Amino acid sequence: MKLAPVALFVYNRPWHTQKTIEALEKNELASETDLIIFSDGPKDNDLSRQQVAEVRQYLKEVNGFKSVKIIERAQNYGLGKSIIAGVTETINHYGRIIVLEDDIITSRYFLKYLNEGLNLYENDNQVISIHSYIYPVKERLPEIYFLKGADCQGWATWKRGWDLFEPDGRKILAELETKNLTKEFDFNGAYPYTQLLKDQIAGKNSSWAVRWYGSAFLKNKLTLYPGESLIYNIGFDGSGANCGIVNIFNKTAKVENIKINMHRIEIKENLEAKKSIMKFFRTRNNFLLKFSSYLKNPKSAWKKIRQKLNV
Repeated sequence: MKLAPVALFVYNRPWHTQKTIEALEKNELASETDLIIFSDGPKDNDLSRQQVAEVRQYLKEVNGFKSVKIIERAQNYGLGKSIIAGVTETINHYGRIIVLEDDIITSRYFLKYLNEGLNLYENDNQVISIHSYIYPVKERLPEIYFLKGADCQGWATWKRGWDLFEPDGRKILAELETKNLTKEFDFNGAYPYTQLLKDQIAGKNSSWAVRWYGSAFLKNKLTLYPGESLIYNIGFDGSGANCGIVNIFNKTAKVENIKINMHRIEIKENLEAKKSIMKFFRTRNNFLLKFSSYLKNPKSAWKKIRQKLNV
């Protein structure tokens, strides 16, 4: 089986980085896989310089892979620029890639699943990527299925897929609006992807992920998803550059033995799976609304909770 290299993007979290690499090293294909680590440079303060130095010191000890290449950025790129540059560099050389960030615990079968998907659907141009995470929906999902667009947590693609990436958010937004696709882009209003894209354009975030999703969406490309997540995100502790402290996106931390049997399925979007995700998004929005209300007025919110519990 042809194996893709893993591009791992790290910054200033030594503990998270170590846990991510330790889990990846336990993968059954790890010893046959090239690992390329992109270490972003520090911001202009002592704490950032110290944390980045700690990460880089640990990286010198990493082994257990076919090869380990560490690319240390002199300046701070930020996550968006770091991933776009690193994915482009790697995929231009290897023709395919598995992408991982420094806060993801993987199943032992993570590499097997993504590599099998890359090999199985390599010549199906409608398939743009393979993804290893799915939101913790309540409904039972098929073992594998397709959704329109692309995603950003533990994923893989080919050069033909990444060549479709449009870095200019303005162009994506203009086409979405011209074709009246913003509602569909937002999962029928269940998630504010359009607003996220507008914020990226305005410089309020540097999200590469919404541009990757938008690029694939506008080309009517599909991504293969698993019925169960093969990853667990440990970055929802407030330590990340692009995360918060509310973790409602992980179903279970016990992913090490999750295994997906890769096989060919009809290449079309699974609308039932999409409905489940829209339902999850709406539930999530209600939760965050209540959480936001609690943060603004914790005493009042706690009083209401006590009244409901009759305590």
